[in-house]
Amino acid sequence: MDKPLILVTNDDGITAPGLRALIRTMKEIGDVVVVAPDSPQSGMGHAITVDSTLFSKKVVIDQKNGAPSEYSTSGTPADCVKLALKVILDRRPDICVSGINHGSNSSINVIYSGTMSAAIEAGIEGIPAIGFSLCDYSWNADFEPCLNHVKNIVSEALTNGMPKGTVLNVNIPKTEDLKGVKICRQARGNWNEEFDKRTSPSGKDYYWLTGEFELLDKGQDTDEWALSEGYISIVPTQFDLTAHHAIPQLNNWNLNEQ
Repeated sequence: MDKPLILVTNDDGITAPGLRALIRTMKEIGDVVVVAPDSPQSGMGHAITVDSTLFSKKVVIDQKNGAPSEYSTSGTPADCVKLALKVILDRRPDICVSGINHGSNSSINVIYSGTMSAAIEAGIEGIPAIGFSLCDYSWNADFEPCLNHVKNIVSEALTNGMPKGTVLNVNIPKTEDLKGVKICRQARGNWNEEFDKRTSPSGKDYYWLTGEFELLDKGQDTDEWALSEGYISIVPTQFDLTAHHAIPQLNNWNLNEQ
């Protein structure tokens, strides 16, 4: 029986330690093909390249026998998945995994996440997809404590299939003592943002985005709660953005009166 074909991507760039850890883990499950940005693309959301050229080339990063096929691209994480599916791969992948991101993509962060947007792009194409993030922004973050959990989550998705129209947003707390896994909802929260005005050496003004995350949700069924308690959070995320609960109210508006 053929091994599953696993498409691996990320938003931190093809040399990121989190991606390398994910590749090693996925090689224990199936055949791996990597298509990832040639430079960091954090915070790109679901941006795609439409008004400039897009480049992709095969690269060799892992010199060991059995190293996966790897391709770096000049585009966004969503571009990587599009190129993989339409140009690079010769068969449809059984699953797409994105990450492991250096930093949290819990709560409202999922909206801005390039990691999750790559997974969502695969999900739109009907491919099971999971985004993984470790709540540690350091380039030297330790991914080892979570890799068995990552392997198990992907294996379960391959065995059981994914709920239709969803991708999984998996966040992992920064701890060596993981308590387990919780299925969660997305916590309600936002960023209190400011723009720090600065001056360049040439005398031009520029702005640097800063801010603090504010948790507005005290529920004990959220991703933020699970992470704070030492659990890996899994939030099933849908790419149908319709607010279905709002349709009855809007149908009461007099929209057809001139």
